[in-house]
Amino acid sequence: MVCTLNMPAVIDVAHEHNIPLAIYWIQPATAFLTYYHYFHGHDKIITQHATEPTYEVSLPGLYPLTIRDMPSFLTETTHSELSKVIIQGFRELFMQIDQEKIIVLVNTFTALEDVALKALQPYVDIFSVGPAVPPLGSLQWLKANEEKYMEWLNVQPEKSVVYLSFGSLLTYTTRQVEEILYGLQDCGRRYLWVVRREGRAEDVDFYLRKVNRGKGMVVEWCDQLRVLSHPSVGCFVTHCGWNSTLEAIVHGVPMVAFPSWSDQPLNAHLIEAWSVGVRAERDAEGTLTRSELVSCMELLMGDNEKARKIKARANHLKKKANDALEKDGALEGSLLKFIEYTINLSRNGHE
Repeated sequence: MVCTLNMPAVIDVAHEHNIPLAIYWIQPATAFLTYYHYFHGHDKIITQHATEPTYEVSLPGLYPLTIRDMPSFLTETTHSELSKVIIQGFRELFMQIDQEKIIVLVNTFTALEDVALKALQPYVDIFSVGPAVPPLGSLQWLKANEEKYMEWLNVQPEKSVVYLSFGSLLTYTTRQVEEILYGLQDCGRRYLWVVRREGRAEDVDFYLRKVNRGKGMVVEWCDQLRVLSHPSVGCFVTHCGWNSTLEAIVHGVPMVAFPSWSDQPLNAHLIEAWSVGVRAERDAEGTLTRSELVSCMELLMGDNEKARKIKARANHLKKKANDALEKDGALEGSLLKFIEYTINLSRNGHE
């Protein structure tokens, strides 16, 4: 049986019927390893320094991480009920993984996270089953809207468009929309910007009406895979959700990382560590300012030495990701090993 995180009923059923169980981990292997060590003796060093963003923590098998690079739930200092519930859920999950010898499937690939995957092998039975990226054209919602933005992208020069999307959960304050809009206008580059209607402040529409229709386009939804694969897209301003991060890597698009919570700060760290993007800094109020946005976009979209290195690295990882997706590639090989492993467990009575 395979299930996603925090599904105790499925774990109980698998245990009752002596069926091998695998947890599908939807964050990077590095995040799994970080959580693993937090719940295996390294929690105090992290919590004691949770208010020191630049404090470095060394965890077994990983390069040092600063506090600000950790998954946000491990360093959250307000002790909110949400954080308590999530931490307790993860704690119970890792206890079950230890006690029940649960298999872990991770949406990643060896060429991307070989260090973390190797470091995890002594602790858990782990298989990399990524990058799990849907094929192009598999999502065909909002067809009329899609035709408009795809038609717009089709007439833009190669690598000229900045694509901005902050996922399905982040909501925009009025100030944040204002800063992004004026940053895009100051930069003067073409852009496609996804701004969901749900959860945004009422006066956001006032600013969105100021969009320069010649230079930019704002939509409420898009088929992100089609956008990232389009030759006109030159960089991706992202919240660093793991799915979005992997999709950008598969399509070789450099990223401006603007993380918010959960695994996103760690993903932003990885984006910089892999040299496929840069991290945008927030101001004292937690806002991405227009000047910071312009600086990051210009760095990636410009013809400078750092941009060339990032683009070359992005293309390198794109090839590695697509090699993993090929027939007889790393993804298929890992899945076959997982199937063979579970069959042997079943034959041996799942002891």
